[in-house]
Amino acid sequence: MPDPKGFLTHGRQTAPRRPVPVRISDWREVYLPASDELLKNQASRCMDCGIPFCHDGCPLGNRIPDWNDLVRTGRYDAAAEQLYATNNFPEFTGRLCPAPCEAACVLGIASDAVTIKQVEQAIGDRASLAPGVVAPATGRRIAVVGSGPAGLAAAQQLVRAGHAVTVFERDDAPGGLLRYGIPDFKLEKTVLDARLDQLRLEGVVFECGVNVTDLAALRESFDAVLLAVGALAGREVDTPGRHLAGVHQAMEHLVEANRWIAFGEQPVIDAAGKHVVIIGGGDTAADCLGVAHRQGAASVTQLDRYPVPPTSRDGDRDPWPTWPWLLRDYAAHEEGGERAFGVAVSEFEGADGQVTGVRIDEVTVVNRVATPVPGTSRVLPADLVLLAIGFAGTDSPLGLAEGGRFPAGDDWQTGTDGVFVAGDAHRGASLIVWAIAEGRAAASAIHSYLGGTGALPAPVRPTSAALTV
Repeated sequence: MPDPKGFLTHGRQTAPRRPVPVRISDWREVYLPASDELLKNQASRCMDCGIPFCHDGCPLGNRIPDWNDLVRTGRYDAAAEQLYATNNFPEFTGRLCPAPCEAACVLGIASDAVTIKQVEQAIGDRASLAPGVVAPATGRRIAVVGSGPAGLAAAQQLVRAGHAVTVFERDDAPGGLLRYGIPDFKLEKTVLDARLDQLRLEGVVFECGVNVTDLAALRESFDAVLLAVGALAGREVDTPGRHLAGVHQAMEHLVEANRWIAFGEQPVIDAAGKHVVIIGGGDTAADCLGVAHRQGAASVTQLDRYPVPPTSRDGDRDPWPTWPWLLRDYAAHEEGGERAFGVAVSEFEGADGQVTGVRIDEVTVVNRVATPVPGTSRVLPADLVLLAIGFAGTDSPLGLAEGGRFPAGDDWQTGTDGVFVAGDAHRGASLIVWAIAEGRAAASAIHSYLGGTGALPAPVRPTSAALTV
């Protein structure tokens, strides 16, 4: 029985962030661990409502009211059992997911939503990472190409079902974007490594530094293949001056920054002492903002083509279902820098082949088409420009992709028998929670394809869509 007055007694409160001057001097995570009292109070705000829309907001179908009440009463082991029943990696989603479950929270209709992802992370951080129960060996061999969240989730589900699983990763260490895309101030890599150690103990084999280019040969060696290669091809622009030195895709910057932290490799794309302009208003742009501050940028300006959306609750908007259009305000924004809304880049200016500035215009946006406002053109100084405008699709060399994605039938198979797909490679660039959900669903399909005993959980279908777009 939940606390019937919890949401009346306690307001929404998240764990404290480390002070800005301290955290921008290192690469440790921004948020401090939440206290037992804070977690208990926040979990007690869950109303266990008659129709828990948070279940639908989460593609994994997490049993949120159940584990909220277990945390409220201090039963973290039981909460972990409930959470692991639907989510392989709550310590990842608790840190990185934008929490569509919170947007769907019934309490959010008239108040502030429950801090679901905060409680989820706490459960994951406190849970044992001892190897899970592995079924007797089936003699079946499965290759997973890609070690991001979709590939890792599928690998864990399949190895626990008794199959032999080998994960092929083209980078020198597994993790995909979790390792080389997400900055340490959002996800310290010790968290990732601890989970990878668990997968190894359960029997998953990782082959790194392997770029799979011959799918037919791989299929001959394995009973099934799962493509979980992500969607890493950055979206490009044809803006004049794009060729200038100093104009880069955001992921190039983030990968180098992560390798700098991990191995001390001096980045070529370094914001130190530079005037940085970041084009884009989403997660990747915020990651670049935080990295630029920590590298010692002289100034940072982030550009967003859309105007500042309304944020009040007094009639300007309803909290549901318009939540995706709310102002995306990340922890990195309190660390400094400027934000310009309702602007678009018309030209990258330069001298001697090097970018020196970005010409922008104020714009009006109708149906995603930006129209410049006459007389509003101006130039921002820039030594480094980062394009954080999304992803065009997969950059896999396997040649099966259509429009940047691998198509899948109802059973998650591509057009090639025994070859399955999951995650961003199938869906396009999306949320970590969708990658895990698709990885689990594809694992279920592979298990069935191989004649496995029983059924594995399949939280989504290939045609499943987010509750809102």
